[in-house]
Amino acid sequence: MNIGLLIAGGVGQRMGQEIPKQFININDKPVIIYTLEAFQNHPDIDAIAVVCLDGWHHVLDVYAKQFNITKLKYIVSGGDNGQASIRNGVYELEKHFGPDDIVLIHDAIRPMVSQEIISDCIRVTKEKGNAITVIPCAEAMLVSESQTDSTEIYNRDHLKRTQTPQAFYIKDICDLHREAIEKGILNSVASCTLMVELGKEVYFSKGSEKNVKLTTVEDLDIFKALLTLKRSEWLR
Repeated sequence: MNIGLLIAGGVGQRMGQEIPKQFININDKPVIIYTLEAFQNHPDIDAIAVVCLDGWHHVLDVYAKQFNITKLKYIVSGGDNGQASIRNGVYELEKHFGPDDIVLIHDAIRPMVSQEIISDCIRVTKEKGNAITVIPCAEAMLVSESQTDSTEIYNRDHLKRTQTPQAFYIKDICDLHREAIEKGILNSVASCTLMVELGKEVYFSKGSEKNVKLTTVEDLDIFKALLTLKRSEWLR
């Protein structure tokens, strides 16, 4: 089975709004519902779980019923940071699914994730054991210690920009979190960084520039524009 695990435990301080960014309404629909619909509509996703900010579980449940998100089976409380929230989620899934089932860990605030991205993430996980959604680094990269100037470049061909979903077999990701606790690694940025910090190899699946993470108000503007975008017929 393939399970989508949406991480929605943050308060969205950088967004500067009165409600968590995953619950902001865009065109009369909360951001998190757009994300849930992407997994709901994918034929290879069997179930969905959400790690949700405390106090918002009932709101999420009501929205899921309103928008007919029938694959949502579990709502789990978040932790003190992103790593703890993911750990809470995968530990809950371990109780209900088999060790060889696949979990796709995804930011609830990446509502433009495509069916193709989800499919490729599942494919690579089945072939390699895990899959990290990435895109190439197109910009010139400068190294800076001071954050105000630079005298050094970094070869962008050696870099990948990570996105979500990031997928693993349930047993592997749960064991990874148990090992992290034993070694005192408690605040890794993402599942892929936790893997690397523990000496594991990660494999890439295809992402997209459209798979934007809604972190700032400007990101909301981009999301609104993407919702209205229709690609020109002559473009391949």
